[in-house]
Amino acid sequence: MDIRNAVAALLRQSPAWLRPHRARLRNVFEHFDGCVADALNAARADSEDGPEFVAQSALPAGEAYEAFIARTHCVPTRDNLHDLFNGLVWLGFARTKRRLNELQAAQIATHGIAGTRGAVRDALTLFDENAAILMAPVELVQRLRQRDWRELFVMNRAQWSSVQLVIFGHALLEKLLQPRKSITAHVWVVDELHDAAIAASLTVPRLNSRTFMALPVLGVPGWWSANVDPAFYEDAAVFRPQASTAAANLADR
Repeated sequence: MDIRNAVAALLRQSPAWLRPHRARLRNVFEHFDGCVADALNAARADSEDGPEFVAQSALPAGEAYEAFIARTHCVPTRDNLHDLFNGLVWLGFARTKRRLNELQAAQIATHGIAGTRGAVRDALTLFDENAAILMAPVELVQRLRQRDWRELFVMNRAQWSSVQLVIFGHALLEKLLQPRKSITAHVWVVDELHDAAIAASLTVPRLNSRTFMALPVLGVPGWWSANVDPAFYEDAAVFRPQASTAAANLADR
């Protein structure tokens, strides 16, 4: 997909999920002249936060990507949308990205890059690539945990006006360029939704406990026009029930 055309179209459409990133994306787009790393570096010029973005060729053969970032404070960046969105998240959530990198580098230093990755490193990858950060009333979080989609999205729809939800995963941002109902985030719940608080929430015990919750993100009220119809949420292939509920339904047949 052509980077310039894809970003231009996204900025024109300005979907609701883009809102937290839109101003930074426009800034990157205005500096883009074919090189993603250069555009990201130009966009971060007004801030002391964040790493330097360098060409992918700067990554030495045999060195893990995460270890290189930890050692050099530079992010190898290819000229594609995936790495553009990765850089965009760095620009907006530098502390959280640094915390992720510190934990990733520590896991690599302890366990190496060969063989089994382990639960913590897997969780870090899921967070980095596919997380959505949620701050919401306790009742809604509980409905999400229970996968009670009707209560979450239909019966309590008005409560979503008080919800904050930010797409953090850069692979998830890339997927949303071609929206489809089944796109699902790994939700990470926080009490405060800002960079320092998100970074502080990333502890090894919590990551090891696999506290993510699945959320088909285009079911969020206001994020896709089709979800105004309550029947949208009846698609059990996307809005899956809890395992215990599904098993009970099968047993009743």
